[in-house]
Amino acid sequence: MLRQYVSRYVALTNEEFTFLAEKIVVRSFDRRQQLVSVGDVEQYMNFLVRGLARMYFIKGRTEVITNIAKEGELVSSSASFLSGDPSCYFIETLEPATMLSITREHLDGLYQQSSSVERLGRLITTQFVLQKEEWELECMRLDTKERFLRFVENNPDLLQRVPQKYLASYLNMKPETFSRLKHLLRKRPGVTKTFQP
Repeated sequence: MLRQYVSRYVALTNEEFTFLAEKIVVRSFDRRQQLVSVGDVEQYMNFLVRGLARMYFIKGRTEVITNIAKEGELVSSSASFLSGDPSCYFIETLEPATMLSITREHLDGLYQQSSSVERLGRLITTQFVLQKEEWELECMRLDTKERFLRFVENNPDLLQRVPQKYLASYLNMKPETFSRLKHLLRKRPGVTKTFQP
């Protein structure tokens, strides 16, 4: 899975990929286990092999979710990881999870020793920034219903796997609004096959 992910950006030789893999550690977590808390310095960039994780901060008494990551995606308090500053976010697993993780120290070492891995890191970072900006634009440009339908279209599996209140938070809507839209979704032809309430 990691090799497939990497190949989207750079064609590493077997030697280069082995070089990368040697610096990666496999980490396993139970459901609802905290990876990072506010005030911690993020030590790892994580690639999710199995499971789900959410990234959030607390505003007043409300948890505000900014990311829900699934298999084949990266999850990390990236600003903390890259800067060494304390994280402003919590990261928590939503299911038992397995991650391939690398430290900043090992990543920097790889960059110095391999131009291909350095290019890989640059391209992944660029893609991450573009996706973040696209999501922020969608949140401002699309109305609540459009945002919900776009999310469902792209992530039908998450409706089954993620608690409704978390999805509502991530989509920046009230839980009752999410529930109403989910009810309407059941009536849409062509969508019911992917969504089983």
